[in-house]
Amino acid sequence: MPRISALICRSCGRKYPVEPINACDYCFGPLEVTYDYNAIAKVISREKIQKGPYSMLRYHDLLPIDVENAVEINAGFTPLMRCNNLGKAVGLENLYIKNDSVNPTFSFKDRVVTIAATKAREFGFDTLACASTGNLACSVAAHAARAGMKAFVFIPADLERGKVVGAAIYNPTLIAVDGSYDEVNRLCSEIGDNYPWAFVNINIRPFYAEGSKTLAYEVAEQLGWKAPDHTVVPAASGSMFTKIWKGLKEFSSLGLIGKVSTRMHVAQPEGCSPIIEAYDSKTLQVKPVKANTIAKSLAIGNPTDGIYALKTIQESKGSAVIAMEAEIANGIKLLAETEGIFTETAGGVVIAGLKRLVDEGRIKRDELTVAYITGNGLKTIEAVEDAVKPVFTKPNLEAFEKAMHAGVTL
Repeated sequence: MPRISALICRSCGRKYPVEPINACDYCFGPLEVTYDYNAIAKVISREKIQKGPYSMLRYHDLLPIDVENAVEINAGFTPLMRCNNLGKAVGLENLYIKNDSVNPTFSFKDRVVTIAATKAREFGFDTLACASTGNLACSVAAHAARAGMKAFVFIPADLERGKVVGAAIYNPTLIAVDGSYDEVNRLCSEIGDNYPWAFVNINIRPFYAEGSKTLAYEVAEQLGWKAPDHTVVPAASGSMFTKIWKGLKEFSSLGLIGKVSTRMHVAQPEGCSPIIEAYDSKTLQVKPVKANTIAKSLAIGNPTDGIYALKTIQESKGSAVIAMEAEIANGIKLLAETEGIFTETAGGVVIAGLKRLVDEGRIKRDELTVAYITGNGLKTIEAVEDAVKPVFTKPNLEAFEKAMHAGVTL
């Protein structure tokens, strides 16, 4: 694949061959895919992209896979919705929601797993595996089923029921670990050293992470080939946040959009906010925390890409914003009541964070803002069960009208 140059260490810059490895053997820094952009510039264009499939694979020239053999379930090219009702509620005139909750397994993880599963098959693996806070488990299991591969997915034992069922239905080997996500991830790292499996977020991670760039490509194309003024993005490991920024810069450097002046804002929940804590302390040193949040999909206390998320904030002149635990359910409800989108707790973090950014003047009323909604609310119904308050009536008009007059306005 000539458009891929190499894997390169994000810390020390050493180069490595394109193999299933994820860490530098010199400084232990994470590896990243690099590309021959001169070669890509000769073949990519707006017109070519627009003629591509209505999925993330329309951007295959900027992805590290052989598109002809892709393991895909039609992820991507999800709606970018102008949200006037929500905008009015939070004080914005030019607000958009990137709704990735409508992907095949109902989260953005289908983007990264499309790349990881394809690359795993290219490398000759027959088993797909992951450590997951929930959404990734669903996507890995689904893609493994599609590819005819075996699947082992590792999750914290206290995961939301919707995500457990959402993964189990594809018939992977589902391992529930009595511990936090960080403990699950450490276990998987040990297993990965002893089993010939493709762990999508360990030994396949450099390739896996590239799938998140398509969230930037799509937004730029859907906005009429331009970058937004602001983005608000949830963070667990911080990887998606950094790759959206990378994607915008790639599009700009290739002449597909103009200069990028997007301010990148990362949102985390109060109960697991190590990136925000580092940002508020004006340091690039992210101290691990013990996660205690209802936003379990963001409950990574030791974020792998934390330092790079902070560097992205610096480079883009963005910021980091916290969502208080009590605000998360309100954020879910506000998005549902104003725009008809039911998001999971990570989306509640984004909406609560968005409101705070506007209230504090970090996003101005007329600035074009894109908030990323990354998962579906049916996976985390526990967070908003108190919203279920039906009006009960017997099956006749008199009883119905009596129930209505008891306090419900028609």
